[in-house]
Amino acid sequence: MIRASRAQVYTGFAYMKVSTLRALSPADGRYAGKVESLRDIFSEYGLIRYRVLVEVRWLQCLADEPAVPELGPLSSVMKDVLNHIVDDFSLDDAEQVKKIEATTNHDVKAVEYFIQKKLGDGPETAPLKDFLHFGCTSEDINNLSYALMLREARRDALLPQMRDVRNKLKTLAREHAALPMLSRTHGQTASPTTLGKELANVVARLERAQEQFKAVQIRGKFNGAVGNFNAHLVAYPDADWPRISARFIESLDLDQNAYTTQIEPHDWTAEYAHSLIRYNTILIDFCRDIWAYISLGYFKQRVARNEVGSSTMPHKVNPIDFENAEGNFGLANAMLNHFAEKLPISRWQRDLTDSTVQRNLGVAAGYIVIAMQSLQKGVGKLQVNEAAIASDVEAAWEVLAEAVQTVMRRYGIPEPYEKLKALTRGQAVTRELLLEFVATLEIPDDEKQRLLALTPQSYVGLAEQLARSI
Repeated sequence: MIRASRAQVYTGFAYMKVSTLRALSPADGRYAGKVESLRDIFSEYGLIRYRVLVEVRWLQCLADEPAVPELGPLSSVMKDVLNHIVDDFSLDDAEQVKKIEATTNHDVKAVEYFIQKKLGDGPETAPLKDFLHFGCTSEDINNLSYALMLREARRDALLPQMRDVRNKLKTLAREHAALPMLSRTHGQTASPTTLGKELANVVARLERAQEQFKAVQIRGKFNGAVGNFNAHLVAYPDADWPRISARFIESLDLDQNAYTTQIEPHDWTAEYAHSLIRYNTILIDFCRDIWAYISLGYFKQRVARNEVGSSTMPHKVNPIDFENAEGNFGLANAMLNHFAEKLPISRWQRDLTDSTVQRNLGVAAGYIVIAMQSLQKGVGKLQVNEAAIASDVEAAWEVLAEAVQTVMRRYGIPEPYEKLKALTRGQAVTRELLLEFVATLEIPDDEKQRLLALTPQSYVGLAEQLARSI
């Protein structure tokens, strides 16, 4: 029989020495070390911990409610007892809940019995035990638990990584604000930009997507078996249950959804998922662009001495961090899309299909965290190859055709586009060819000199200013 320590993989609330090489999911196998920050949030332990928190806080809320006189104000000792159940909740406690569940075959009821046991026996505990889970359906506890879970994941895991990525790219954008770079639209040479401006574009997109994710309202319901306070009203017909419910939900830093069936309809969860999909998609786009720029030689990658790029080609330094990030963002988006499409749909007042799906929220979050770490590692290894970038833009005199024909339009020269098209399309455009053409134009001398002095490197518009002001 194999014995295992607490540091070893925890499965089914029995400690087993399960090698990460035998893990079913890469999130708990190959990438297990990268998702450590999510384990106490999204694991079975995390879900139980949130359920305990909701049950205890509801009991405390009822004790503070004048409309429920049978509980009365709690003594300072009992307040400490209840707070310790939440604040000191441990893996051993979670194991106790799972042992109770083995008998009850009901996970939420097991939490209720666990808290009763923790309260012990005493003159003040008897009424408290009777009011545990008062007026609740299991989904009252579960929906708030998942809401707290996703709020904590957003605040403590996802937003900090989003800020780190944004700040790294913002620094690079400003650092390379003035570095001219050839644009490519449809894969063909186009008007020059600067490397910093192209990075600034990504930063601007990420900031908007990040703010939209941050602004998603995390909602909860706490209104009984089918959302109408049926049992509450029978027990205490004079109590203002919608007000009490709202006060309780808001005390958890969540927003109340007053109109529900047995379940909170998960529309906000779909919004949360969709906002993450949009954010991830921006970074997939970024990963693919950087991959292509590495291929062009615009970036080199810092090489770790003992790393191997290819099993047969020793010269290769593959852009694996960006490929890894792209793949994991894609996996996350596939799951998030299912959450967004499935969770808001429930037969009549409820079915159980949401329950098994919600248990995978942490898997999607895990793939995002894995992707973000790979992306940041990749960005940290980038070295700008200014020579390669300069060589490309210096040779692309055809891009000045846009500038020349636009000035021709200003001064009324007929068919400017057609004349530049005939000069440049499908043939090599040299500096000499372009300057010779400009010299023939009947435009003011100062304008002609300005065009003659123009180079592909200087034809970048306001790119530098835009990059510096991001």
